[in-house]
Amino acid sequence: MVEIEMARIPAGTIVLHDARTKTRRSAALEPFEIAVYPVTQEQLAEIVGVEASHPRRPAVEMSWLRAIRFCNAASDWEGLDPAYSFEGEQVTWHVDADGFRLPTEAEWEFACRAGSAAAQYGPLAEVAWTAADGLSAPADVGGKHPNLFGLFDTLGNVWEWCWDLLDPARYDEYRVFRGGGFADDAHSVRAGVRRGGHPRMHHDDVGLRVARGGFDGADAAQGWSAAVDAERAAVDAPLPPGWTPRGR
Repeated sequence: MVEIEMARIPAGTIVLHDARTKTRRSAALEPFEIAVYPVTQEQLAEIVGVEASHPRRPAVEMSWLRAIRFCNAASDWEGLDPAYSFEGEQVTWHVDADGFRLPTEAEWEFACRAGSAAAQYGPLAEVAWTAADGLSAPADVGGKHPNLFGLFDTLGNVWEWCWDLLDPARYDEYRVFRGGGFADDAHSVRAGVRRGGHPRMHHDDVGLRVARGGFDGADAAQGWSAAVDAERAAVDAPLPPGWTPRGR
């Protein structure tokens, strides 16, 4: 059986920055768990039943929706309550569930930084696979130094999906991914960099890292709130050129 090794992350506070809106917000976090490594091809193969050509490499070509379904499959595998339910492609996070899930953006950045206020938690060549390494595909997980929480590859190697919407006013339903990938230069491989894509989008440098932790309440937890998402999406004027039309 392939184990998903988890690390316990303490409670804390993280300040998140949105470059487009030039805003900052502070998120208070309860303790949670997050995987020591990105999900590997080996783990995907055992839990979902697909082929693993490179077992220790991160699983990629993972859309956000596929990542969500993997989380539920991993929960079923471990006998845990699934964190998500579906109505078509509409996903509801049951924040009180103890199953595997995607980290919130606040959880991801807090776990990545591991107490560091710097753009990277160590010398990039030592902690992250980037364009400077000249790779044509992701590397096996765990090949660089971990951060102070014991997490490997949070920077570089592959981008990692989070639960949160990227910018619902501009990009509608696009979801966030974080961390930078093997083909990115140093400017993109920073703890604070935010990128994202459509929930059905998949690329050869985007994977996931699972989290766990259930919380009291509904539709809000760990720096995320459905009500705030609705506020962020509200635009009382025609969308500027280049912005994503609603409902795509």
